[in-house]
Amino acid sequence: MGRYHAEKFAALRGVQLVAVVDIDAGRARALAQKLECGAFDSHQALDGKAEAAIIAVPTDRHHAIARDCLERGLHLLIEKPIATTLAEADELIALAGRKSLVLQIGHVERYNEAFQALAARMDRPLYVEAERLAAFKPRGAEVDVVLDLMIHDIDLACALARAEPASVSATGFRVLTRGIDAANARIEFANGFVANLSASRVSQAVVRKLRVFQRDLYASADLQAGNLRYVGQSSKGVIEQSEESHGGGDALAAQAADFASAVRKKTTPEVDGRQGRRALALALEVGRRVHERLERFA
Repeated sequence: MGRYHAEKFAALRGVQLVAVVDIDAGRARALAQKLECGAFDSHQALDGKAEAAIIAVPTDRHHAIARDCLERGLHLLIEKPIATTLAEADELIALAGRKSLVLQIGHVERYNEAFQALAARMDRPLYVEAERLAAFKPRGAEVDVVLDLMIHDIDLACALARAEPASVSATGFRVLTRGIDAANARIEFANGFVANLSASRVSQAVVRKLRVFQRDLYASADLQAGNLRYVGQSSKGVIEQSEESHGGGDALAAQAADFASAVRKKTTPEVDGRQGRRALALALEVGRRVHERLERFA
């Protein structure tokens, strides 16, 4: 992910990519040569050279590196999830606040053009069903499927709900790792909105689909292909259907542009630290509920 982020920022107008940092110095040099920037094997080497940094290390290292970068005065874009615990997230949010630094969390699906179009069309959604499936990859396996994959749709559900979560129930399974590899969660929000979310990292097919319902309108989104389909009823009672295509967008580039703009204009990005914390809190609760159920029926 660090390589992808570096490529987007290197191509972003008004931004200078100062360096890439990797504990594998050879890998850092190879990417730096391609992007015509510096290469370091430690983030401490950025002192005095950069205004901002993107953290794309394994999740269990987010907190320590992010805290050190914030202490050094760097605005941060941290890959999701923000951290591994709420205490870690709270410390980073507080530190960024004290130092008046931008803290953005990489919930990149918020920048998916199909999701943005769907969210703009829905004025009072009542229910969302999300399915996110992927093949197993060692990258990200330091966390379970809830923190790796489902957290994307947890964040999207929160964005659609526009209310605080009220209750969570969940089930899940271990398949290839000691953690949770497949899970289903039901999240109810204070305003009656309900999210039913499924995630698996042991699938043969890649699936990223949403189905959203509100009064008189149903929307189906394929976030992978960027396709939307709406079914609704007109004021005259006629069933109407329409389709839209939002393929070809670059959510990662849009996220990078939002971060650069927030740093430059001293504004709040689309997904700030508090929203990242909210998604983490729900993901941890889903994980807790899954483990409780596994222990009960072991």
